[in-house]
Amino acid sequence: MAVSFFALAIYLFLTLDSDYSSTPVSAASEGVQITYGSAIKLMHERTKFRLHSHDVPYGSGSGQQSVTGFPNVDDSNSYWIVRPIPDSSAKQGDAIKSGTVIRLQHMRTRRWLHSHLHASPISGNLEISCFGDDGSSDTGDYWRLEIEGNGKTWRQDQRVRLNHVDTGGYLHSHDKKYTRIAGGQQEVCGVREKRADNVWLAAEGVYLPVSGSK
Repeated sequence: MAVSFFALAIYLFLTLDSDYSSTPVSAASEGVQITYGSAIKLMHERTKFRLHSHDVPYGSGSGQQSVTGFPNVDDSNSYWIVRPIPDSSAKQGDAIKSGTVIRLQHMRTRRWLHSHLHASPISGNLEISCFGDDGSSDTGDYWRLEIEGNGKTWRQDQRVRLNHVDTGGYLHSHDKKYTRIAGGQQEVCGVREKRADNVWLAAEGVYLPVSGSK
């Protein structure tokens, strides 16, 4: 297991994202803190599908890059880099407190997890897409972290919700699946109510150590 995480760290940080080429990395383990710059997979608590995207546009709604829930653990299109918002003083390696507004950047395509008032393809809820790039981001990419329970900073084993700042929708998934193009993958959408199906956990990934930790 340790060898596989080490290989993952080398692959992600030296091959996929040159921002980290000189930065120490920490392989994911239970209870580790999520920090800015970490590359993580978000697992939908109930269905165990991972938040996923790929360079395939929606055929309806915004026509932006689609976001789905993916059934397999071993897939590189399910990695997201945790980033601060542009006007934040936060830096790489900082811990993230409950209530903080963050962004999630899809590692492969460099686009941001995004939402707006377009209808999602299957359920007609709020569409979740990927949009922009390294140099282009707006408030549609802003998500407020809500930690369930008594935790104050985001850790791998904590149940969390992500609330979209512009629309008030919670990042949500369910059992409804696509039959074409993304066949077998399930819809990810936004809903404005707190429900059991909008709880996520940080799962696999490469976690940067907390800045200044000894």
